[in-house]
Amino acid sequence: MDAVKERVISKSNHIKAKVKARTTSLESWVLPKQTSSFAPLGTWVNIDNDVTPLERQTWGGWSLVGYWMSDILSTQSWAGASAIISIGLTYREALVCLILGTSIIAIPLVLNGMVGARLHVPYAIASRSSFGYWFSRVPVVIRMVTALFWHSIQTYSGATAMTQVIRSIWPSYLLIPNNLPASAGITTQQMVSHLIFWLVQFPILLIPPHKLKSFFLFKAVFVTLAAVAMVIGLCVKAGGSGDIWDQQPRYTGSERSWLILYFMSSLTGSWATMATNVADYTRYMKSDRKVYLQALLMPGISTFIGVMGIIATSASRVVYGEYIWDPVQLTSRFDGPGGRAAAFFCGAAWCVAQIGVNVSANVISCANDMTSLCPKYINIRRGAIITTIIGAWVMVPWKIVSSAASLINFMSALAVFLAPIAALLATDYWVVSGRRIDVPALYRPMGRYRYWKGTNFRAVVALVVSLGPNMPGLIRNVDSSVYIGAAEKIYNFNYLWGFMSAAVVYAGLSWVFPVPEARVSREEMRAWEEERFAASLEGVDGERRGSDRSVEVEKVKVEEK
Repeated sequence: MDAVKERVISKSNHIKAKVKARTTSLESWVLPKQTSSFAPLGTWVNIDNDVTPLERQTWGGWSLVGYWMSDILSTQSWAGASAIISIGLTYREALVCLILGTSIIAIPLVLNGMVGARLHVPYAIASRSSFGYWFSRVPVVIRMVTALFWHSIQTYSGATAMTQVIRSIWPSYLLIPNNLPASAGITTQQMVSHLIFWLVQFPILLIPPHKLKSFFLFKAVFVTLAAVAMVIGLCVKAGGSGDIWDQQPRYTGSERSWLILYFMSSLTGSWATMATNVADYTRYMKSDRKVYLQALLMPGISTFIGVMGIIATSASRVVYGEYIWDPVQLTSRFDGPGGRAAAFFCGAAWCVAQIGVNVSANVISCANDMTSLCPKYINIRRGAIITTIIGAWVMVPWKIVSSAASLINFMSALAVFLAPIAALLATDYWVVSGRRIDVPALYRPMGRYRYWKGTNFRAVVALVVSLGPNMPGLIRNVDSSVYIGAAEKIYNFNYLWGFMSAAVVYAGLSWVFPVPEARVSREEMRAWEEERFAASLEGVDGERRGSDRSVEVEKVKVEEK
């Protein structure tokens, strides 16, 4: 008994000492340094922004299918095509926008996805070859801020689905008196839903990316079943699929054409974040050949969920007397014993859908970015915790949703920044570098990707040229009273302009002003691949020893220069 008591006291004292250290000393938060890293002494990295170890390269083709179903199956994707119809286009035109828009974004998804699958490095590290070792932090910060914002919005959106789950069990939940002031921007009941959803979501956010395969597959099956069940149930009640198929376009001529182009570009831009940092996920692939599946998965899954949304929206008018685009609002109309059971099932599915989007599109991305910026103190686990605390609470998402339309418009327009970033990553790997990247040099401040003081001016110029014509449209997107004239036409296809212009300018400048020391010869690449293959036969430790040898060779080269 005394021995047990001593162990309890010892454990308690250890916890107290650890808590005291964490609250009084920054050094207590320092992560173990990766002694097996490609980085030279003095440059801090940790396992989460190092090259993905062999034992973590666990994703296959089905993992990628589950991942994209997890990412695409959401309330936003459900309502996307239906929202286009509500503006005044027909379902045919909405589907054209959806299919073309997602097919276009599939191109950079494959191009940049291959970077992660072949190099096995995260987006923040891969961007150093095109932007330069230090300037690469700029696109990393842009992506990080975007991820924080959307995590905030998606979490609050998930809370509305959680409300439907709870009220399906306790209908009186909707009658909880509000004890919060109007200035809070949220009611007591909404705050409770937000807290419960966040608590359910939190442990899932802490799962390491290479272990998320099962969750992605679970979400894919669960949400698909719920979506199909909602559509079938509404069609049975409506006695058909409604009259949305007979809707005539409200616009004709060039106005109609520009609207189609605008919505197509908007749907392309809505996936701009993933096209930029898809390497954060494909780095876990066992084979790079499976990356090409994205060319089919993106338009295929998007079209499926979009069609489900259109059919349900059409049937909702027959059943409820109005078009209801939002699946959570549809769920809120399910009443009675059978209706409440359906509300529980569908509400839970949309909760899982929003959690999946947060995991796959926002939290892992933001955590990876934080890891690259502060590798000494932040790994993916800590980054996920920081991301969800800031996004779900510090940013006050209910305030953003209820009163900051201009901010939402601005953040939605960040595709104008992400398009050229994705273009530079793809162009550098496939065109300028000829798919030959010196991976160890990506981790060295004084390596071949230092360029001029850590900045590649070719990327900077391409970024500026791409952004310039889109800036008036971005301003008008925030303040609709601003007149920008013909510049609005360019903004209507902002992602296409941003991507193509940046790619052409960067490739052109790299051809006119080449950087020979930043290019890897075929002989060097072949030698490095042979060394890596030989090291892989020895196991992970052998691979790292081979990598350390290449680091030492490169250090000698730098010193000689």
